[in-house]
Amino acid sequence: MTDEEFYGQTLYTLQNAEKYLLKLIAEYQELPEIVVSDSFVMNCQSRIKSAESMVKKLKNRGFKEDLHSALTNVYDAVGIRIICGFIDDVYKIAAWIEKREELEIILRKDYFAWPKPNGYRSYHICLRIREGSMAGTQAEIQIRTMAIDFWATLEHELKYKKKIPCEELIRKELKRCADEIAATDISMQTIRDMLENGFCENKEDTESSYF
Repeated sequence: MTDEEFYGQTLYTLQNAEKYLLKLIAEYQELPEIVVSDSFVMNCQSRIKSAESMVKKLKNRGFKEDLHSALTNVYDAVGIRIICGFIDDVYKIAAWIEKREELEIILRKDYFAWPKPNGYRSYHICLRIREGSMAGTQAEIQIRTMAIDFWATLEHELKYKKKIPCEELIRKELKRCADEIAATDISMQTIRDMLENGFCENKEDTESSYF
C-alpha cells in the first residue's frame, strides 16, 4: 500500500503540517535572544510516517488498521526531530514550543529526566495544531542533543536487525554507551556554563592576586 492510498487527501494536510512546524522552528532560530545566546538548532529533520510503518504500529498496539484510527490513536503521523548542541538548548526550545497558542500540547515525555531502560534520552512533545486548514492535525516533536542523536541512530539500526548475535551483551554495551554519552553531555553543558558565566576568567584573576 502506498502513502497516497492509505492517507488519501489527508496526506496533503500532513505535508502542510510538516512544513508549518519546520517554519515555526526556523522562526525560533531568528529570535534575537537566541541569536545572541548562540542556542542554535544544529539540525532539523522531518518525515511523514509511511503507510507501512503506520499500519505496523497500529497492529502492534492493537488498534484498527485504518486512516481514522491512525489519525486518532497515533501522534506521530508527522514527525519532527530537532538536534541541539547542549541540554539547556533542548529545554529552551521545548519551552518555547509549549507556549505557542496555536499549538495544543497533548503529552510531554522528558527522557532526560527519566531515561528509558535502554539509556535513551530525549524530550518528546506530542501536539495538535489548532489553527487553519491543519486544525486537529497531530504531530510529535523529538528534541535531542547531537551526542544522543548519534547513539539513537545506531541503536535503531541494530534494534531492527533480524538476527542479533550476543543480543544481551550488545544491549548492555549500548546502555553503557548511552550513560557515558549522557555524562559527556552534562560535562559539556558545565563547560559552556563556566565560559558564559565568566567562571574561568574570575578564577584566573583570583589566582593572580596571590602574587
